Amino acid sequence: MSIRVVVADDQEIVRTGLAMILNAQPGIEVVGEAPDGRHAVDLARRLRPDVCLFDIRMPDVDGIEATRRLAGPDVADPMAVVVITTFDLDEYVYAALRAGARGFLLKNAGADMLSQAVHAAASGDALIAPSVTARLLATFAGNGPGQPPVQPIDPLTEREEQILVAVARGRTNNEIADEHHITLSTVKSHVTSLMNKLGARNRVEVAIWAYETGRARR
Repeated sequence: MSIRVVVADDQEIVRTGLAMILNAQPGIEVVGEAPDGRHAVDLARRLRPDVCLFDIRMPDVDGIEATRRLAGPDVADPMAVVVITTFDLDEYVYAALRAGARGFLLKNAGADMLSQAVHAAASGDALIAPSVTARLLATFAGNGPGQPPVQPIDPLTEREEQILVAVARGRTNNEIADEHHITLSTVKSHVTSLMNKLGARNRVEVAIWAYETGRARR
């Protein structure tokens, strides 16, 4: 069964291009397009896609607010949202991740990276591009609004600390498994344990916590 995607971007040529790229990928189908966040939220709530791909800067309701309405902490059944932008140092990206986005891409990321991000989001994972997002998180983690980092309900084990850093650096589960010579199921168990201990909804929030606490800079 194909992964159903809703694409939102205020530039028609970009929106059409993203849809064409995604529809050309095996196992992905664009089921809706929207020119702004308000229409994107309405469309997503009606169609319930597997993944929403939102531009950050859109008129009326921007990608951050659209993400918050569909994936924010107050949403009972959050959707998978990936944000996409032109700028790799966009101050709005941090807010988008805080609003519940599972990943972040540049518009020049390429078809393969775009496909990977959609597949990751659909499977409950998240693609954090190491060359861009890790640097952005490191830049904004200490400057973003909000309360001090939460404390884990139980201390992290040595292995969980290692997995935490790997997640913050944008490693996929398969890459973590290869790097630490453990099985994929073991990696998933550690990531789940991290999310439970940190009260995180997804691995993006785990990565943000790693930067906020200085662990990702070790």
